[in-house]
Amino acid sequence: MSDKRVRTLKDGIAKPGPVVYWMSRDQRMRDNWALTFAAQLAAQYHEPLLVAFCLAPRFLDATTRQYRFMIKGLAELEKDLARSAIPFHLLLGPPGEVLVDFLRRSKAGTLVTDFDPLRIKTNWVESVAEAIDAPFYQVDAHNIVPCWEASPKQEYAAYTFRPKIHRRLPEFLEEFPSMPRFPPPPAELSASTDWDRAERFLRVDPSVEEVDWLQPGEQAARRTLEDFIRHRLPVYNAKRNDPVARAQSNLSPYLHFGHLSAQRVALEVNRSKASAENTEAFLEELVVRRELSDNFCFHNPDYTSFKAFPRWARETLDAHRDDPRDPLYTRERLEAGTTHDELWNAAQREMARTGKMHGYMRMYWGKKILEWSPSPEDALRIAIHLNDRYQLDGRDPNGYVGILWSIGGVHDRAWKERAVFGKIRYMSDKGCRSKFNVQAYIEMNSGEKAS
Repeated sequence: MSDKRVRTLKDGIAKPGPVVYWMSRDQRMRDNWALTFAAQLAAQYHEPLLVAFCLAPRFLDATTRQYRFMIKGLAELEKDLARSAIPFHLLLGPPGEVLVDFLRRSKAGTLVTDFDPLRIKTNWVESVAEAIDAPFYQVDAHNIVPCWEASPKQEYAAYTFRPKIHRRLPEFLEEFPSMPRFPPPPAELSASTDWDRAERFLRVDPSVEEVDWLQPGEQAARRTLEDFIRHRLPVYNAKRNDPVARAQSNLSPYLHFGHLSAQRVALEVNRSKASAENTEAFLEELVVRRELSDNFCFHNPDYTSFKAFPRWARETLDAHRDDPRDPLYTRERLEAGTTHDELWNAAQREMARTGKMHGYMRMYWGKKILEWSPSPEDALRIAIHLNDRYQLDGRDPNGYVGILWSIGGVHDRAWKERAVFGKIRYMSDKGCRSKFNVQAYIEMNSGEKAS
């Protein structure tokens, strides 16, 4: 694998002792560059390889829905790793405490982790790096082109980022190597997991229930990918913006939790018999748009605040702060999905019930929150809270940047000026009706069970 996928967080000479992969964002065994790099080091040093995962309670606005999806995937992962003599250690608590203690107890010689641009993850990494004296490496196993290689700065929009990504894809869009051999772990370093204790430890909000239409884990992720390529990719370009057509991939929860590699998705889509227009349309979303979101959060730590909006958007929204808002809705009213707008209500119900809102509706949903909130700051807080609370793929750069695009013009341009929005792009019920069967979408999302 390319050295450019790896960056050194802490220099040093590897001591005798196991190589530990601190798994966080990429929760899978297959097609995992971070695990591959850790395995290569273990083989080189003739040391065992351990995987550690820190289960932190109260992670942003995550609820039982997201935690249960993640834990079920981790339980499957533990079994997969065991078949390759890689013990899985589930640690309960913040990494700065429990991971550092685990490294000491296991006498680890080297630490490897995966990459995540979110502030909370960056802070965890920094706290661990300060507390250890072993070499510490980070591998971008989430993006096809490593985030630090794709661009050295925050990109203005997709059109500035796209050529940089396409230029580097031939270098990085490669098949994954096989796992090297390394010594088995001694008995005292065998897997340590207590899933029942983990459930008791979490004590998260149980009011947002699990979903049953999408199963977690690597195997389910691969089945979903195969189903998408076979049945929905052939119509993707024509139907992707129609929420009634069900043409989307349903892969975003798997990509978010790292049950599936975006690189594997791209490789399989390129190998499919889909037309060039469908393949290109899908890869634009999977690669350019998704990796652009990581670029934004990596270079802009204010990604959840008004400060993250481009200057033109801040200026136009400031100029319209005193515009009358009618109606105005509280967060509670929006969360209940009881506005005057039945299309918006249907989108909120879809998200609350299924844990996934159609991508086109996410844009409409976010823009109406701006229209019905006392200020852009209130709109941003409400949208992020609802997104992170209900979406399986919430708490993710893609979600934050999508909200910033809807409310604050990030990666967009100025449009015709109007009340409240200023020059932020506007979306209307009428515009939606010209694109898809709005009434059918409302009826699809009026029942109690996920479809």
